[in-house]
Amino acid sequence: MAKSVSITRVSAIWGRLNSSFWFVPAMMCAVAVGLSFLLIEVDTWLGVGTVSDFGLLYTFGPEGARATLSVIASSMITVASLIFSITMLSLQLASSQFGPRVLENFMRDRSNQIVLGTFVATFLYCLVVLRAVRGTADSSFVPHLTVAFAVVLAAVGVAVLIYFIHHIATSIRIEMLLAQLAADGRAAVDRLFPERLGHGPLHCEDEAAAHRLPNDFDAGSERVSADASGYVQNVGMDALMQIATKHDLVLRIETPPGRFVTEGECMITAYPRDRVSDGVVDSLRGVLVFGRDRSVNQDLEFAIRRIVELAQRSLSPGLNDPTTALYCIDRLGEVFGRLAGRDFPSPIRYDETGQLRILTEVVVIEELACNAFSAIARYGSSDVDVVTRLVNTMGKLSRSFPPAAREAILTLKEQVLIASENDASLNFDRNALQELLRNQRS
Repeated sequence: MAKSVSITRVSAIWGRLNSSFWFVPAMMCAVAVGLSFLLIEVDTWLGVGTVSDFGLLYTFGPEGARATLSVIASSMITVASLIFSITMLSLQLASSQFGPRVLENFMRDRSNQIVLGTFVATFLYCLVVLRAVRGTADSSFVPHLTVAFAVVLAAVGVAVLIYFIHHIATSIRIEMLLAQLAADGRAAVDRLFPERLGHGPLHCEDEAAAHRLPNDFDAGSERVSADASGYVQNVGMDALMQIATKHDLVLRIETPPGRFVTEGECMITAYPRDRVSDGVVDSLRGVLVFGRDRSVNQDLEFAIRRIVELAQRSLSPGLNDPTTALYCIDRLGEVFGRLAGRDFPSPIRYDETGQLRILTEVVVIEELACNAFSAIARYGSSDVDVVTRLVNTMGKLSRSFPPAAREAILTLKEQVLIASENDASLNFDRNALQELLRNQRS
């Protein structure tokens, strides 16, 4: 049976196209080619006499029009090559300085895509118009309006080049990159929390009993395996709920977003087995989207991990840039502060009738926060400035965290202070850390 193509998978493909480096320039080139044919037809319809009445338009002869279009085309493709080289150099610098995980932000930068598309599209526009210019003994035709528009595109290209130089110099600054990574983290929080799929029982006093799976769930379930290897990037929860409700199934998601799955590994467990046909298996496979790398779309842990990685690299002996680590801690505090005020969903999802349908893993805020801050502390425990910023940030966050997360983050805060005190080589630093520890315990 042919594998079904779900809305989730189509949406993921569109997202990849929209964020790829080539898609926007390709669309701009297609528009430029179409516009060139349209303006040539307009020129043919208006005629030379009508166009010459406009004093602002150039009324070239065939040779002048060809020369103008040739100059614009050659200059546009030259600048496009220069922009491509600068972009590749920026990507190489970003990869070596900030890590390979941040390359996606540079690749999907809409400004870079539009700048490259402007010059390549203008080049193609001029090539198409060149073929329409005729200046022979038998016939002569010069699309004056179309050539004049090429001159306008060249002027726009000059402005775009100036903007690109400013933009590329700004985008490789660590402050701008961290702001983008934090924005991705905030967007992931907004997408995922609060998240509620279906409804729980209207009147259920015994919550544990309501959450209990059928006794023969493992023995009587069908295991839906992956048909490809890769990272889970997207799980279509709405589609899963529709499938489970339609076929009266209970589904357990074994591979949440961010998990690496090998071909043949179980993705979803569906109960009962006798209701899981080949068509249902194909539908279930279609709601999980795989990719070569992790994505921040439904993977909040990865969005946070990219900021943590920047902090770790900045604290390595090769870079030794603790100021960047301070920026990273501030941005982590921003993301976790937004997460602290959100409602966390239950791992148990119900349909509208109160029937158990889906079980999945959910984010635990204390695990996210402790993993992130402890990863930085391991690299920066000998730097008092980093430790001070770290414990102050954790202290602020603990006030808005739920009780379990507050206890975990305060325990980690005390452990970081004790470890840093042991690593401190100056009495001044040791005294400052002891003061922070006393305030923590008081």
